[in-house]
Amino acid sequence: MTEEQRKKLHEIIYEADTPAGKLFDIILLSLILISIIAIMLESIASVQLKYGFILAEIEWIITAFFTLEYIARIIAVREPRHYIFSFYGIIDLLATIPKYIGLLFPGFGFLLAIRAIRLLRVFRILKLIKFVGAGNNLAIALKKSRAKIFVFLFTVMVLSIILGTLMYMIEGPENGFTSIPKSVYWTIVTLTTVGFGDITPHTPLGQLLSVVIMVLGYGIIAVPTGIVTSELANQNKDVHLNTQSCPNCGASNHKDNAEFCYNCGTRLH
Repeated sequence: MTEEQRKKLHEIIYEADTPAGKLFDIILLSLILISIIAIMLESIASVQLKYGFILAEIEWIITAFFTLEYIARIIAVREPRHYIFSFYGIIDLLATIPKYIGLLFPGFGFLLAIRAIRLLRVFRILKLIKFVGAGNNLAIALKKSRAKIFVFLFTVMVLSIILGTLMYMIEGPENGFTSIPKSVYWTIVTLTTVGFGDITPHTPLGQLLSVVIMVLGYGIIAVPTGIVTSELANQNKDVHLNTQSCPNCGASNHKDNAEFCYNCGTRLH
């Protein structure tokens, strides 16, 4: 393959600024969704019994396309190892090989369920179109918020242990709170407003404490959202990203006016 052909292939597969690139992304997204629907239908016994052969044919066609796409992505970059060992490179491989493993080793048929991981590939397509800026801002906000979120989660765990211990002392084993760990479990379930109902307080004091924990739960749920939202509000709205992907290392999320890759320094298209 000539250098010009490789560049053209790179534009189609890794970028979405050209009509060919957009068409490729639409086809890829359609096949991913069809594959996920087929996987779900296979789990229905009556559908599998009646349409199993058709679903198998569809899966082989999609697997063949993904195999060719995986090979093309390796060919399209100058440094294939950057793609092969990247997050999306590993996802692409895991989404392709289960069908072949199931064919060679029938006993490993359960690995076919890994095909559902193909749904993660949708994020690549969304990243390459109009959601690139929003996705980048969210990632930055989560990264900047990690210290605050860690402190918050640590505080919740300490509070859960204290309240769980208190509930154990109030209710006791006779009411289902047989140990402090089980009482802490009940506290966390109540704080998160899940409420399985497998353990319930019976004494008036225990019920009063459970009401306090429920009210706390609503406030606790809102805290992480507020932390991340605050960081999102502080993001620089003037930084615009494009869909260009480096032809050498495959790095994306370049600024609109970038001439060189921020990762390896290769000149961009």
